[in-house]
Amino acid sequence: MYAGSRVHDGLPVAIKVIGKSRLAPNAKMPLEVALMQLTKSVEGAIKLIEYFELPDCFVLILERMGGKNVKDLFDFISDNGPLKEDVARKIFRQIVATVRQVSEAGVVHRDIKDENILIDPSSLNVKLIDFGSGARLTDEIFSDFDGTRVYAPPEWIKFRRYRAEGLTVWSLGVLLYDMVCGDIPFETDNQIRRAHLVFRPSLCLSEEVKELIMACLTIPPSDRIGLQGIESHPG
Repeated sequence: MYAGSRVHDGLPVAIKVIGKSRLAPNAKMPLEVALMQLTKSVEGAIKLIEYFELPDCFVLILERMGGKNVKDLFDFISDNGPLKEDVARKIFRQIVATVRQVSEAGVVHRDIKDENILIDPSSLNVKLIDFGSGARLTDEIFSDFDGTRVYAPPEWIKFRRYRAEGLTVWSLGVLLYDMVCGDIPFETDNQIRRAHLVFRPSLCLSEEVKELIMACLTIPPSDRIGLQGIESHPG
């Protein structure tokens, strides 16, 4: 990823290069381009401005989030330690609303994590980035996964199968735990399979936020909270 500016008006942009060797067989363009075209009206998702095809690659020109000190959420959490619940709530609600709108546009992101969220520390406004692991949304069972393993749900670890909302909600649960606890809850496949959560008493987390995290990180997908349930949850 490179930073740049558009020549005719100086608009700050991000530039992403995708080698043609990474495309699916017979694909005429990166799937990421098609997915970002579907999500162009989603305010909280980073925008594709235009793209170019070169002999050996595609060049994507992307919106660059405004603000002098914009960083990814991973760095924001690293700099600030576990986030206070009111701060985490403001950030998380934006992310959940964006993910819901992305789903309504027919896209599943499949790599929701702190490094794929940009944040302006002064306003706490966020943007979801990097649709490179995404797919078109379907009610069918997925059997491929290109996202980050420590954010993957137990049904993928155990059976190499998952549904879109189950994956999305699990990833959001990992992200929320990361925000309020300062680190992700699981590092190994065995930990993901067991999904045993530890909340440090020193953090003094509310029962509401702990309950929401546990509802997202429930092992049986059928018992896991849905996106609508997350949005209406008091945590």
